[in-house]
Amino acid sequence: MQFDQLRKLGQSTAPKVLLPLLETQTRMIAELAADARSGSRAPALLLASRFAEFTGWMAQEAGDSDAALGWTGEAAELARAGGDPYLGSYALVRRALVTMYAGDAAGTVALARRAQSSELPPRIRGLAAQREAQGHALVGNELDCLHSLDRARELLAGDDARTGAEPVIGTTHVSDPAAMSTGWCLHDLGRPKAAAEVLDREYLRLPPHALRTRARYGFRRSLAHAASGEVEHACSIAKDLLGVMPAVPSATVNSDVRRLARELSRFRSSRAVRDLQPALARVLAPAHS
Repeated sequence: MQFDQLRKLGQSTAPKVLLPLLETQTRMIAELAADARSGSRAPALLLASRFAEFTGWMAQEAGDSDAALGWTGEAAELARAGGDPYLGSYALVRRALVTMYAGDAAGTVALARRAQSSELPPRIRGLAAQREAQGHALVGNELDCLHSLDRARELLAGDDARTGAEPVIGTTHVSDPAAMSTGWCLHDLGRPKAAAEVLDREYLRLPPHALRTRARYGFRRSLAHAASGEVEHACSIAKDLLGVMPAVPSATVNSDVRRLARELSRFRSSRAVRDLQPALARVLAPAHS
């Protein structure tokens, strides 16, 4: 229950505020596991591994990629100790996210491919295929990207992760991760109009409380609309989102805010763009301090 509450809190709280709490919880559960009787040791280690994995994600959101990779590695070790051979493969998907945001397409594809062997659960393979697609999209490799998205869609369609007793691996706020990723990839493939259509549709399905997720995909939406020439609409989407950014600062979302600022700078003569620029600059300024 605490884990689920902290994940929910992660949607509306600054990662730097949550990190000390998450680190303490992870250590505490790992220590409890070490002292536990054999029957309850494995579940405690597995829970500690999920805490460590989420701590890694919050570290990435706080802009600390090294800490993110460190915690992700720790999550895999705790999972192995708890008898779960699979979470280590999910750690590869998480590492591929770090390389993706660093713009390393080849590294992203290579890591994601290592997490797709047939003995792994469909959810991990589906999330890995989705990440592979994002790696292909970075370099405009449309054919491999769309193949990977098809594979992700197939694997995630039959996935009943939410019905299990264990915490869900990966996002819990995006109802159709493969569809949302398709919108993401289409933008990177230079098809912004198609991207905007998909992202508009999927965005409506996000829960209202998931501020961090809404910011992530909302700025992607804005970026797709801007790239397809719908500048005023892009600005109105971004304007609504900029209001929540101080509550959920995010290094990964900021990378898309920077891309949006660059995209919009091509339309300086637009009144909507001129009105939005100070707010965009305010969100990006803390990244330099």
